[in-house]
Amino acid sequence: MRIYLDCDTGIDDAIAIALLLAHDDVTIEGIGTVNGNTSAVQASVNTRGLLRLAGRDDIPVAVGAGRWRGGADAHGDNGVGGVVLPEGARPDPRTPEEMLIELARGHPGELVVIATGPCGNLAAALRNEPRLPDLVKSVTVMGGAVRVPGNVTGEAEANIADDPQAAKEVFEAAWPLTLVPLDVTMQHRWDERNKAALAASRNPLNEAIAAMLPAYFDSYEPRLRFREVPLHDPLAAAIAIGDVTPSEAPDLGVRVDVATGRTEEDPKARKIRVVLALDEPAGPRIRELLIPQ
Repeated sequence: MRIYLDCDTGIDDAIAIALLLAHDDVTIEGIGTVNGNTSAVQASVNTRGLLRLAGRDDIPVAVGAGRWRGGADAHGDNGVGGVVLPEGARPDPRTPEEMLIELARGHPGELVVIATGPCGNLAAALRNEPRLPDLVKSVTVMGGAVRVPGNVTGEAEANIADDPQAAKEVFEAAWPLTLVPLDVTMQHRWDERNKAALAASRNPLNEAIAAMLPAYFDSYEPRLRFREVPLHDPLAAAIAIGDVTPSEAPDLGVRVDVATGRTEEDPKARKIRVVLALDEPAGPRIRELLIPQ
């Protein structure tokens, strides 16, 4: 499976990257960064540092543009809980949209696109290559809150609210789109036992993620009342590559309210696949992939 990952590498993006790297049958053809949890520039630094820990400097990382409007406290000042990662390879000279278009043209009908941050790069690629929906195999977006409250306002989820116009364009494009919203991601979590397992795994990438997790736990504990964190981005990645199976994923008309960033059901809107529930808890499966027994 050929993957293009578009991300704003914070802590849960880091877990998603580790999950994709753990698969022998998954090839990450390229990664683009976008402003979100942190700036696109810092997200690139984080991504390239993670790839260096994994011994995967061969994966190109393109840096997104635009002004960063500030990110989530959950991910710390540098997006990865204050953890200092090694310096990675130099960034790719292309923009993320150039990389995505080039990969789609080079592998028509094969490329699986996973977006775990705001949709700005995907929307830019659509504007530059209107045929893009016919060139990719599928698109999976982590974002939105369809039947549950948002996490930046009572209505809006962070990735969509950060660039609602871009999300609107991505939702309306004629490609096979799966949305993985807060409706499902908030139900699948890790706790301190998962952190301990990663720390003890003798894997540099897992150890780095374990060191990031305390900042994430600290952020969510007041809201959840437990030392647990939802697996937003790794869950989207796992669904995209077929590691976990949805038990409820209807095709729903979903529109983006550009004024508020809200994702709401609308029977007149283009139908997309919306994952609302899974067959089984995803946390153990994701840990199993990162720490094979």
